[in-house]
Formats: sequence, structure tokens, C-alpha cells
Amino acid sequence: MNPTADHYALFRPPAAADDAFRRYDALLDDWPVPAQRRTLATCQGDTFVLTCGNAAGPPVLLIHGALANLATWIGDVETLAPHFHLHAVDVIGEPGFSAAGRPALDSDAYARWLDDVLDCLGVESAHVVGISLGGWLGLDLAIRRPRRVRTLTAIVPGGVGPQRPILLWALPLSLLGRWGRQKMRERIMGKAPPDSELTDAQRRFSELYALLGRHFRPRYDRLPVFTDAELAALAMPVLAIVAGRDVMLASGPMKQRLEANVRDLEMLYLPDAPHYPGSQVASILKFLRRNSAPESETNEGHRARPDPAI
Repeated sequence: MNPTADHYALFRPPAAADDAFRRYDALLDDWPVPAQRRTLATCQGDTFVLTCGNAAGPPVLLIHGALANLATWIGDVETLAPHFHLHAVDVIGEPGFSAAGRPALDSDAYARWLDDVLDCLGVESAHVVGISLGGWLGLDLAIRRPRRVRTLTAIVPGGVGPQRPILLWALPLSLLGRWGRQKMRERIMGKAPPDSELTDAQRRFSELYALLGRHFRPRYDRLPVFTDAELAALAMPVLAIVAGRDVMLASGPMKQRLEANVRDLEMLYLPDAPHYPGSQVASILKFLRRNSAPESETNEGHRARPDPAI
């Protein structure tokens, strides 16, 4: 996909979009399992999805976080692909191949967008896995469209614990050049392992993420916080992965609110993990397999999970 003028406007300088999308496209060319690139027409414009894995398995919708794209999942899909039909989506308004629009967060715009994504994929309901902003999007969809979400895996999700005032320390660090940007990334993602311990794909994704951190314009509006009643209405199984050293979201209140309100909850608390806690694919695979219905009920286009409100 060629970036549009709207995509270029999300970068500073705009010409940085060319390098970012070139690197991203090269990563997708080296996806670890056979995959199909799809561009879907939705209410928010074109939406890019990469589909891979076991076409006879239960559908899984993968939703990345802010300042990222679906390459987030490049290290996890090989583990999940033998068991599930994976649909990794580029979130609108982020540095991927989907439309650049950013609708209001305090509306049903994102749920309607994901409705369209699932409809275009021929999926009535899916296991939803989201990280950070993607965790917020998964929660928002599960609350507004419970019939479309079989299970929810929310990795350091927004909208549960208060957002920390990241700009108080991130802005000063950003003014200190390359050293400051590196320290900022370490506070959010933890200290990176040496290049010698990374695969080629991991190294190139790290380079892409660093480039996006320098040049992509994030959105600064705060994520709406879900009420206790909204969390209590979740009837599907939920796996929550919470990072104890999260500098972006208050992990203590997040853990407490989820445990107090979500009925069918599995909590994985990582006391020493940063906001991006690294791959948790082994725990996610166990949760998804344990909560998958018989194959005859999970294929796309077949019977959806009943709405608990009915």
C-alpha cells in the first residue's frame, strides 16, 4: 500500500513516512508463516489486515498498541498459527497501512470500525487479543458488542487504571537527543537485549519502532476509563496481563479493578515487567486453547457466542 497525504501528515518530517513504510513492508515480506495481505473497506476507510494460520481453527483478532503496527505480533504468530486463524489488524490513525483518521475515543466509532472489519473477514465472533491501546479497543468492543468477542486477552490495557503523567518525564528526555530517546524507550519497554541475542526480524522491528518513536506524531488525548459496571458486564473469559513496573498506566489500580469486577478473569501479574512486557505468547496460547469451543462452533461464519444480555 502506498501512504497517502494523510499518512505523511502524521510524521515529522513528513518524508520520514517513506522510510517507515519501506521498513514495515520489508518486515511483512519476511512474515514467519504464509500470510495473505487484505485491504478492507470500512466505515473509517481502508483497513489493512494480515491473515495467516490454520484456516479451520477458531478466529483470533490481534490488535496492536499505539505508535506501532501489526508487526508487533511477528514474534508470536508462529506459535499461534498451527491452532488458530489469525487476523492481525493495523489500527486506524497509527503508523500502519490502514486509514490515518482518528475518530473520537469517547464514542462508538472504534466498535463500529471493528464491526466492519469482522464483517469483511466473514467472522461473526473472535477471540480478541489486544495490547495497550489495543487492549482498550478490545475492552471497548467486548463491552459494546459482547456477541462478537469469544474471549478477551487484554495485555496492559488502557482504560482500567489511571494513565500516568508520562509527558512530565518523557518530554525532557526527548530533548536530550539519541541518549534521551533511548532512556525513554527503556523506561517504557525495558532494556533491550544485545543485538547478538536478537533474530533478524526482532532487530529490524526494534529499528522500525525506534524510527517511529522519533518521527511519528502520537495522539495525546487520554483514553476513556471504563466504569465498574461496564467491566462487571463482561461475561466472556478474560485474560489480563498486568505489568508491575508500567510507567504509562497505574498497574495497582488496574489489577484491583479487574479482580473486583470481571467475573471470569484469569490474571497474569508480572511484578518486574515494564509497560511492554515482552512476549507472553505461551500463556496466551494456553488461555485460548482452554477456552476454545469445539471446532464445529468456532469456524468463521458459524454460530456466534450468545449475547449474555439475551
